Amino acid sequence: MRKLAAILAISSLLLTGCAPADRQASSTKVVLISHDSFAISDESIAEFEASSGFELEIIRAGDAGSLTNRLVLTKSSPIADVVFGIDSTFRGVADQNGIIQGKLTEVDFADVCFNYDRLWFDVNGITPPSSWRDLTQPEFKDLTVVTNPLTSSPGLAFLATTVSALGESGFEAFWTELRDNGVKVAAGWEEAYFTEFSGSSGSGKFPIVLSYCSSPAAEIRENGQSQTVAFLDEGFRQTEYIGILAGAQNPTGAGALIEFLLAEPFQSTMPELMYVYPVNPDAVIPSEWTKFGPAARTTIGEELDVATNRESWQAKWASIFE
Repeated sequence: MRKLAAILAISSLLLTGCAPADRQASSTKVVLISHDSFAISDESIAEFEASSGFELEIIRAGDAGSLTNRLVLTKSSPIADVVFGIDSTFRGVADQNGIIQGKLTEVDFADVCFNYDRLWFDVNGITPPSSWRDLTQPEFKDLTVVTNPLTSSPGLAFLATTVSALGESGFEAFWTELRDNGVKVAAGWEEAYFTEFSGSSGSGKFPIVLSYCSSPAAEIRENGQSQTVAFLDEGFRQTEYIGILAGAQNPTGAGALIEFLLAEPFQSTMPELMYVYPVNPDAVIPSEWTKFGPAARTTIGEELDVATNRESWQAKWASIFE
């Protein structure tokens, strides 16, 4: 994890990003585009606006995959100044399409893994799975919801997980077995977790969901225990980035916003607001995360070149789910 000094040094460089002077001088608004899960308190917004002199506008654009694709489609006429939430699985798309001015900067991370509804398994008298590798077994038929790797960053992260673990010759067989075992494919994480999963709102019918290792910290009930459990082995570390969009109308305001979002006060709000780990080493981590939402014990996929192979893997996956 980078030291705070390094983070602020990068931020100061971003403050010097170039754009026509008249556009900088005339703009009092800075526009942030993010995925739907981005959250910031009213107090933080007020603090940023008071300290910077810029008004903050936020556009939410779906999952990280949808966000990145939208930025590619609008790169000739950028709709924002700053992007928050391009992650390590879609960073290659951003780089290849030149949508970022300068470089992306790490802002948070989370580990993609499966969660299961402990209460559902207790009530139904079924032993829960211990790994994602178990999900093709008949006792877990029609119990799992994942996200589409064509449109969802957690979905692509899990697709990459299967490639890393099973190899180019083995991951397709796993996905075929998972399909035949009744897996539900949701378009994005919010649909999968909040609509289809039984362990979040209790209204979904699937007790196993592709989510994050930190998610159980959001499901603590009145008895002080989490209703859900995460698989902490073979997590796929998903780093999120923040950056100035190429052609931003207010790069000065964009740099000020990035510096604010990387500083300790905002970073300390990220676990409770977005259930991600902050990159600032001075940020405060809630005590319940140690018990219910720790980072993965082991991670997988670091050796993969996702940017180069993404489209090939996605095409093979799509042929299975046609």
